[in-house]
Amino acid sequence: MKIMYTKLCQVLLPAVLIAGLLSVISDAAQLSRQYYVDERGELRRYSRSVVTEGGSTVWLAGQTTLEDANGNSIAGDFAAQTREAYRLIGNHLEDLGGDVGDIVTMTVYATDVRNVDTYVAIKEEVFGAGPYPSSAFIGVSGFSRPGVEVEVKATAVIGEE
Repeated sequence: MKIMYTKLCQVLLPAVLIAGLLSVISDAAQLSRQYYVDERGELRRYSRSVVTEGGSTVWLAGQTTLEDANGNSIAGDFAAQTREAYRLIGNHLEDLGGDVGDIVTMTVYATDVRNVDTYVAIKEEVFGAGPYPSSAFIGVSGFSRPGVEVEVKATAVIGEE
């Protein structure tokens, strides 16, 4: 009986949690966002701060990958890994009724901080003319998997504006 209960929980619990989250998202108070951007933020494509009211907050795990959507290796390719991390984040947010435009803050970890200009250009591809989330770009000595060059961790607020 315990095994059946465990299997039932493994199947039903995720579905119930997602349904509950989607219900909360649809019932959330009117969402508003206020972005504070100064000259430096405009140049480097980030907001100094983002204030939100209403909506549902989604804390996403950091995204890394060594393969693109077609299964091709992107090991050691900072630009491809960054684009793929944003694609994965976008997919997660779409599953919850949002998109990358709902990201309000992010932390980016990179093995080579000299890639910051490449990152800023890709961020502009992803977010267009903005507004941009608040963000930090942090250099690290390495990741747990060889070939990983970047990890993007984000927080989003989803709701009706």
